[in-house]
Amino acid sequence: MTRLSVNINKVATIRNARGENNPDLVRFALACEAAGAQGITVHPRPDERHIRRSDVPLLKEVITTELNIEGYPSQDFINLVLETKPAQVTLVPDAPGQLTSNHGWDVVGNFDMLAPIIRRFKEAGIRVSVFVDPDSVQVLEAKIAGADRVELYTKSYADYYHRDRKAAIARFVEAASAAKVAGIGLNAGHDLSLENLSYFIETIPWIDEVSIGHALICDALYLGIDATVKAYLDCIAPNRQSIPLNS
Repeated sequence: MTRLSVNINKVATIRNARGENNPDLVRFALACEAAGAQGITVHPRPDERHIRRSDVPLLKEVITTELNIEGYPSQDFINLVLETKPAQVTLVPDAPGQLTSNHGWDVVGNFDMLAPIIRRFKEAGIRVSVFVDPDSVQVLEAKIAGADRVELYTKSYADYYHRDRKAAIARFVEAASAAKVAGIGLNAGHDLSLENLSYFIETIPWIDEVSIGHALICDALYLGIDATVKAYLDCIAPNRQSIPLNS
């Protein structure tokens, strides 16, 4: 069963605009969980333009589902993850100051850097996911490097979905199939939305988790967070029953 992790970076962006604690990040995360979200994702960046380092332990203390921390594995990031011990860490190849994630890892070219970091996190009991483009070679190399999962970077799917959705998803099916055969878990994220999520999950039903932020937060401005989370859950599992959190 695919799970929904809500990326709350954009909520922190709104909060930081006024330098106060409104909206309250912790309250929002708990509201997402109460609406049925099975995880919360944060991506602290060096400039702290949205999620701050100080937000992370506060969230870890109250979240009852799964906390997923994304980021580039700088020493500061590694220290934060090891101190916090989230359920999952997602390694992303973002440069300092980068606006948003725009490509996956070249795991082949960065193997010697990534493998020891993956091992260190796993030894601490943290599930490790590696952010990759829809490329079977990179998926298999992430498995060899020791990752528990890969997260497929889905922007190209979102960009071309309305032109030709079968063509848009073809590379993702190939990469996802390679992951399934190799026995590595599978996440997906970036620009997934209420428009394109259902087809993605219908076509690749063995996705373990989708991480969705920007589109979901935008929808929540119109629909409210409770209705929005439920709408995304319906895209993932139409006619769903309650999903046990420990399943």
